[in-house]
Amino acid sequence: MTQALEEHTYLPDPGEHTGLADVVSFLDAHERRFGDRVEPRYLLVGAGEGEQVPVPPEVHAILKQVVSALQAGRAVTVAPRMTKLTTQQAADLLGVSRPTVKRLITVGELPAEKIGTRHRLVLRDVLDYQQRRRAQQYEELVNTSVALDDEDDPEKIAQQSKAARKAVAARRRTRAERR
Repeated sequence: MTQALEEHTYLPDPGEHTGLADVVSFLDAHERRFGDRVEPRYLLVGAGEGEQVPVPPEVHAILKQVVSALQAGRAVTVAPRMTKLTTQQAADLLGVSRPTVKRLITVGELPAEKIGTRHRLVLRDVLDYQQRRRAQQYEELVNTSVALDDEDDPEKIAQQSKAARKAVAARRRTRAERR
């Protein structure tokens, strides 16, 4: 059980595509057959007769994701995390500095509990913030995109891009001033 608490990366076996394909096709067939009407049950089956245990939905979702990634030739890393994080752990997860996490806590963008002189963050809150931030970034990309045609003048496109960057910078300054 100690191994289960350590981070481990699983690499796809180049020769093992049939087993993964069987699992993927089995899962796909059940999803198509049942859809959203009925929640299918999945079981782990032991060697002895009657030895089985139901697979919880969250474990089923994890297995589907792992099998899909391995079948696509990708490595999968399982990294257990605590549900309460320090500011440094949250910063590492978000890919930002610890002072940035402290600022996000101060302005109220990231909820945190203060224990003594230190902050603790709930993993779910950090992951939710990460998703919100990613959605904002995608929205900004869409807002600043410029449609291109083969007949477009490169100079005109450069001017439009410059104007879009200025507009985004102005929005950022306005948001920063409101904080």
